[in-house]
Amino acid sequence: MTSAAPGVSDPPAFLILKVGGGLFSDKSRDHDIDHDAVAGYARQVADLAAAAPGRLVMVSGGGSYGHGAVRDLDPDDPWAALPLTGANAELRWIWTTALHRAGARAFPVQLAAAAVLRHGEAAVDTDSLRRLLATGALPVLTGDCLPHPDGSLRVVGSDRVPSALLGLSAGPARVAMLTDVDGVLDDGRTIPWIDPRSADSARASLRAAPDWDTTGAMSGKLDAALDCARRGAECLILRGDPDRPDLRHLLRPVPQWPPGLRYTRIAQGGPETARPVPAAV
Repeated sequence: MTSAAPGVSDPPAFLILKVGGGLFSDKSRDHDIDHDAVAGYARQVADLAAAAPGRLVMVSGGGSYGHGAVRDLDPDDPWAALPLTGANAELRWIWTTALHRAGARAFPVQLAAAAVLRHGEAAVDTDSLRRLLATGALPVLTGDCLPHPDGSLRVVGSDRVPSALLGLSAGPARVAMLTDVDGVLDDGRTIPWIDPRSADSARASLRAAPDWDTTGAMSGKLDAALDCARRGAECLILRGDPDRPDLRHLLRPVPQWPPGLRYTRIAQGGPETARPVPAAV
């Protein structure tokens, strides 16, 4: 199912919020986590869930848990990715308990239990998740490994999870990716808008991912966001900050966002639909 894209002046009917792993852990290490950062983001997400009950799903980046589990996979072992399931189950529980402390009815959902691989991509059983959302619960997902018809396990990174969830929304869907930079950068300047039909210049501006990053860093995020945008979603990449008072601007039309907030918007339309964004200093 392809969701209708919200116009720049429309509020989203459904929000998929992805909190990047680099915001709460050192991805170059194994099982490293910043519990204070998790608590800050959990407070923000719990507030969003209260403001948009039944209209929010959270996806956590794998951080040091996910990257550590798949960093050195044996290419001769078709089930080498299996430890990712255990590592990310632990991570989902960390988020679930933090969200419960913040007042949210969070419920951890294993991707492999809710999805199958279809044409190489995760396809979620939207009926079960819709029923969960209808109870007022906040689904919390991460990346996972899914069985392939050839008998192997295939890694589905957290950046790819939002596209599997777009069918949950009958109306305009927004995917917001919080990361440790102000969006997609070109020589230090935030690119305010990227056309999902023609993104070569944006791709050319990206730096190579470090060796320890298993998902392609910003390149992987951009490719995932472009896929969502081509399916009709409005995608935004912006910096996360656990000390922000709230994230309620993510539920509002982009022109109503706080002045000076930098972001990259990836959506069908044109550059005139994106508010000019000041350069980083």
